[in-house]
Amino acid sequence: MPLPAEFHDIAERVNNWGRWGAEDERGTLNLVTDEVVRTAAAEVRSGRRIPLALPLKEDGVQVGMIPGRVNPLHTMVQINQEIFGPGTVACSDDAVTMGLQAGTHWDALTHVSHSGTIYNGRPADTITAHGRARFSGIDKAGPIVSRGVLLDVARAKGLDRLVGGHAVTPQDLAEAEEFAGVTVRPGDIVLVRTGQIQLYLAGDKHGYGFPSPGLSVRTPEWFHARDVAAVANDTLTFEIFPPEIEDLWLAVHALDLVEMGMHQGQNWDLEKLSTACAEENRYTFLLSAMPEPFTGAVGTPVSPVALF
Repeated sequence: MPLPAEFHDIAERVNNWGRWGAEDERGTLNLVTDEVVRTAAAEVRSGRRIPLALPLKEDGVQVGMIPGRVNPLHTMVQINQEIFGPGTVACSDDAVTMGLQAGTHWDALTHVSHSGTIYNGRPADTITAHGRARFSGIDKAGPIVSRGVLLDVARAKGLDRLVGGHAVTPQDLAEAEEFAGVTVRPGDIVLVRTGQIQLYLAGDKHGYGFPSPGLSVRTPEWFHARDVAAVANDTLTFEIFPPEIEDLWLAVHALDLVEMGMHQGQNWDLEKLSTACAEENRYTFLLSAMPEPFTGAVGTPVSPVALF
């Protein structure tokens, strides 16, 4: 089924192809300038650090809905082995097999395509089994460090958690921005809290995935107007699931990643951050969210940290 006219209308309004040149592979991360980082560094005052990643474990968030996206399979490959001979220092090593987007992760700009294209108008068939992503793989993102802003949509509404199926709208984002007493600036990384991850943390893996609150197809224009560098949230699917427009699956992914060139993060644990922001009475911080630079990968695990 072809994408509806409504999708293409929004795509035209948020499109960033060519904005940073025909050769660009980083999209809105170009908005994180040296000046933006210098300003963001001033957010560190107390030294308080809040980790935002889920533990990587075999009983992780994946339930088999997405083929091949397996939870980490962790294996010991040597245990106390004296590899340089008897009596020498003994070594233990381990290995892991996992989907790069199995846990807390960034989506690369090549994670989705539509109409045969990826970000900056390149052909989707530049992603191949052996060559991987020729353009805009996660290794092209570079360091991701900027001012982080928590838009705590659930707390702003006086809720612990948004109900499944709640589409987070631009109005919701604006209300959370007002609640936080902040103004989202160019180059910011915005974290949107729904509270959905509470279900996973309580052991309800299926409830965590479906039905899920998430970002509405209307939100890319809000992020585009503010020149946001990247967005992450505390859900499995990032956008509302099932979709708010019947049969329009992963529309927000396509608008953010393909049209705008904006990296997305999913499965971020924002619960401790929500508490910390309320205690600190501020919703901005320095965010370090360095992607693992897998060459040509369309996503990567990340272990983000918010610093106050």
